[in-house]
Amino acid sequence: MTPEQMLDGILRGNPAVQRRAMAKAITLLESSRADHREQADGLLTALLPHTGKAFRLGISGVPGVGKSTFIEALGLYLIEKGLRVAVLAIDPSSTVSGGSILGDKTRMEQLSMRLEAYIRPSPSSGTLGGVAEKTREAMLVCEAAGYDVVIVETVGVGQSEIAVHGMTDMFCVLQLPNAGDDLQAIKKGVMELADLVVINKADIDPHAATRAQAQITSSLRLLGMHGNPDHANTGALWQPRVLQISALLGQGVEGFWAAVSSFRELQTANGRLALRREKQALAWMWERIDFGLKQAFRQHPQVKAMLPVLQDAVAAGRIAASTAARNLLLAQMQ
Repeated sequence: MTPEQMLDGILRGNPAVQRRAMAKAITLLESSRADHREQADGLLTALLPHTGKAFRLGISGVPGVGKSTFIEALGLYLIEKGLRVAVLAIDPSSTVSGGSILGDKTRMEQLSMRLEAYIRPSPSSGTLGGVAEKTREAMLVCEAAGYDVVIVETVGVGQSEIAVHGMTDMFCVLQLPNAGDDLQAIKKGVMELADLVVINKADIDPHAATRAQAQITSSLRLLGMHGNPDHANTGALWQPRVLQISALLGQGVEGFWAAVSSFRELQTANGRLALRREKQALAWMWERIDFGLKQAFRQHPQVKAMLPVLQDAVAAGRIAASTAARNLLLAQMQ
């Protein structure tokens, strides 16, 4: 497909043509080739006027918490309500071989068979924060295709996994009933950014789930007073909630979506949703600038000539890493 055919397929194609066009477009966006990047920029610019209408939902949590099972239950519920759902599932890439299994789609067996759903696994490719480098761009493709809800399922690496917060309208963290004590619940990082905390697998140990709900509710109140200003203790702002669900049994999904809808209405009314998206767009621009500068640095002729020599010197302990870095940066500026 040419970029023009992708654009036409995404905006006006029938479901089969549209899904193929979306897959091709996201593959083009993920390519690192310079000519592909130029084509991708043109495609994104053409798609941009058709984006912004979907609700962007980030789902995070430790491995094994049941993110894929929960997303399938939520997706099927939303489809029954007449909505179209896109899922961008990020798979961890191997630090040894560089490969990814990309198997999250197999966990969503029922959802993947629905025409109203689109599921795209992508490798993290070493990108920090639990998301892929081009996840933001893939979201725009899904929005232009007319999907009502775009869900980003992160890698699930722990307390520092906050990149998804910077690209979605609502950030949800899934927890297990026995996730730790009171101190664990108030640790800075992912918890203070959570707009909604969901205790999954509550059916396994209801008493533990109830204790965890009380602990996390208390900690979120404390973090709201001394942490995230968006969660300050005022009536005009959203107060993070803690819910119990069982994704496997389909229990609590309706209550979860009711909380999401309440969040969306409040944040739209007080202007926070539009402000959040404006900040995210600017952050995305600077992120791409940082990436572009790093690429330009590596391709600079003098840097390429000096790099092997300085790498050997650093490895052999003849020069400090900081000194080598400074010399390379000075060479790039000449």
